[in-house]
Amino acid sequence: MTNVLAHLSDVIIPILIFFIVGYGYVSKVKVYESFLEGAKDGLKIVVDIVPTLIGLLVAVGMLRASGFFELFGLLFGSLTEKIGLPAQLMPLLVVKMFSSSAATGLVLDIFKNSGPDSYAGTLTSILMSCTETVFYTMSVYFLAAKVTKTRYTLKGALLATLVGTAASVVLAGWMG
Repeated sequence: MTNVLAHLSDVIIPILIFFIVGYGYVSKVKVYESFLEGAKDGLKIVVDIVPTLIGLLVAVGMLRASGFFELFGLLFGSLTEKIGLPAQLMPLLVVKMFSSSAATGLVLDIFKNSGPDSYAGTLTSILMSCTETVFYTMSVYFLAAKVTKTRYTLKGALLATLVGTAASVVLAGWMG
């Protein structure tokens, strides 16, 4: 069974590409021209969002280098440890809302200090998959789509992050 899945994963992307090109050909769509048009639109979007990305990365870097995240962990860690969320993970929760790559750096620090198989390591792994880069996603996608009224998006995304965090604590406690 494992060999079948391994071989299937090797051919699924080429099959998908051939299917898309074949479907376009049968539908009398100029596939290559459509691809080029989409690529041009994609590059325009990238140019539009680069300043936002740079701003987010610089802000996260400054906060991390200044020691703000460690202070944040110290201030709120005593409260969160009572519910099973170690203080060392508080900076990870904040950073993850802005940048996954910056959060990955914190994950590696947690793994180095506590070990990947520790409670903190397990909880970190689950947190990374149960939470989203809220502010990054909102800024990039809303900017690209030119959305100016976000309505309840931020409240819903923060609520989803809270629920994902709670689920992570429960799952890590159950596994440990």
